[in-house]
Amino acid sequence: MKSNPCLIILLLICSLFNKSMAQSPIDIGIKAGLSIPNLTSGSSANPINSGYGSRLGPDAAIQAEFHLSKRFSIQPQIEYCSQGGKKNGKQAFSVPAELQPMFPPGQVPQYLYANYKSTAKINYLMIPILAKYHFFVKHNWDLYVAAGPFVSFVLSAKNITSGKSNIYLDEQQTQALPGGEQSFDKTEKIKKDLHSANAGIDGHIGIAYHIGKSSVFVEGGGNYGFVNIQKDDVNGKNNTGAAVVVVGYAFEICQR
Repeated sequence: MKSNPCLIILLLICSLFNKSMAQSPIDIGIKAGLSIPNLTSGSSANPINSGYGSRLGPDAAIQAEFHLSKRFSIQPQIEYCSQGGKKNGKQAFSVPAELQPMFPPGQVPQYLYANYKSTAKINYLMIPILAKYHFFVKHNWDLYVAAGPFVSFVLSAKNITSGKSNIYLDEQQTQALPGGEQSFDKTEKIKKDLHSANAGIDGHIGIAYHIGKSSVFVEGGGNYGFVNIQKDDVNGKNNTGAAVVVVGYAFEICQR
């Protein structure tokens, strides 16, 4: 039987925590929902790395919660998280090699412009470790907040473009290159252009309903990566971030 690497990592984390918190109740949970990511550009903004909007993608995680007291707990988790962003309409791009011979030597423009769709899909394996506080608002209901750092690793990354457009020399799109409309239908793998790891902050607020030793819950929150994802700054620098909404189920596996 083939082993699940995410489950193995979580069990190792559980083992480490369990040794240091031998008297703590432990809950195991699963959750899944939507990631609504975007790519932000800081001081290195240029026409290529700016102008992204949010897109939708999946988010799923398995978690272990170690209760230090009635109200405080520590929650490590293994999370599949969609990141990236999208553009639709007028946008800039670097002059591709096949178009550079159209220009005199030394006069290749920095950018060209066209109208098309572009989506950056970057998928990460995230490992947050969250500090969690429970309010226990009424009877079996539990309102809680959680926050903490994460490290993440790129699983896959691609940029997908589509549409047809004239190609323009200027952002105002008044000077078109000869040749008419060109197709922008292309999928490009970009994992090699990105840093393999990231780190940042993760947090959420949630509400749970407890049924015996089990609970169902809904959470809303987000994450933000502190590391610029590109290896070089030719096309600017971006940071990842996403709003996340999930539903889940947890159950107690150990109480000493």
